[in-house]
Amino acid sequence: MTRRRLPRPSELQQILRPKPVKLNPTDRRLSNAHTIADLRTIARKRTPRAVFDYTDGAAELEDSLRRARQAFRGVEFHPNVLRGVSDVDTSVTVLDEHSALPFAFAPTGFTRMMHHEGERAVVRVAQRERIPYALSTMGTTSIEDVAKAAPHARKWFQLYVWRDHAAGAELMRRAEESGYDTLLLTVDTPVGGARMRDVRNGLTIPPTLTLRTFLDGAMHPAWWFNLLTTEPLEFASFGSWDGTVAELINSLFDPTLSFDDLAWVRETWRGKLVVKGIQNPDDARDVVKYGADAVVLSNHGGRQLDRAPTPLELLTPTLDTIGDDAEVWVDTGILSGGDIVAAMARGASMCLIGRAYLYGLMAGGERGVQRCVDILRQEIIRTMQLLGVRTISDLQPTHATLR
Repeated sequence: MTRRRLPRPSELQQILRPKPVKLNPTDRRLSNAHTIADLRTIARKRTPRAVFDYTDGAAELEDSLRRARQAFRGVEFHPNVLRGVSDVDTSVTVLDEHSALPFAFAPTGFTRMMHHEGERAVVRVAQRERIPYALSTMGTTSIEDVAKAAPHARKWFQLYVWRDHAAGAELMRRAEESGYDTLLLTVDTPVGGARMRDVRNGLTIPPTLTLRTFLDGAMHPAWWFNLLTTEPLEFASFGSWDGTVAELINSLFDPTLSFDDLAWVRETWRGKLVVKGIQNPDDARDVVKYGADAVVLSNHGGRQLDRAPTPLELLTPTLDTIGDDAEVWVDTGILSGGDIVAAMARGASMCLIGRAYLYGLMAGGERGVQRCVDILRQEIIRTMQLLGVRTISDLQPTHATLR
């Protein structure tokens, strides 16, 4: 028979430890985010449906995005034990410069639509964390204002080649004068992909007040208040636009884009050149011949061609094709530190993250982006320790196989 007794006060004190009360609502929300999926859940509640879907969605049936994520989920890790992993170094050298973490913030358009702090919030976190930040041609903060927001951050500029080459040349000049050291040329957008969530939501830039968006806005008053009481939401690189996202893309992007345009960009831009949107090894080899310092295996986050190749699965054949002639980066489908470790083990030189930090931005502005980095850093360190490696360069393909 069990004998019972009253617990001593000292014993109760050991187990009764209430969670500290956070008075700030943003801090309170973010304290409950332990994964990027948690940030996504918060972001979905904090933003109107059309805005969330713009970030979260992909093209047509969204198979490209789904397959990219499944590829990472299908990775099998093979750890080594007894390796002494109390000290882990997560840094890498990318394009001859140091990065404290093996990922950079990818270029994303319309960033102040997700949260009014926008690109400034993201680049400030990049400066603090000593990782690169890439500003998009479709950004909503100017090249110069981003540079002022984080003068010591490593800044890259992403360029679409427009029908008007003079406009592209002017953007490159401004970026160079503002201290951006690398150009990311995106080449997978001869036309815009069919992003069906945006079509169904009737997304425009800036968002327009229809009956549907008004009712949705009633559920997200803080988002609308911030939109209406801060600087107007417009494209910093080319002024305003009155229409849908699809119409904008098809009016600006150049379907005649060719290797001659790449040669022109290489001749015009004096810094490092990265070609983003490579989806087969032969194209990787060809752009390196034209002077690319790195290629990004990317299907544009699944937002262009649906059922496109999966970047993670392209790594090995691409590395076999170009060898050490250029760095090979990966994006699309990365939602955890384990995904990043897997890509680095398979041979990537760097990863780009987009949706992950945008979920953080929507969830809590700059603090949400910082929370995203904190989560990914913790996951990278823990995964490396469990794999028995102390540096990124210790990772080998045998540590992560594709099932």
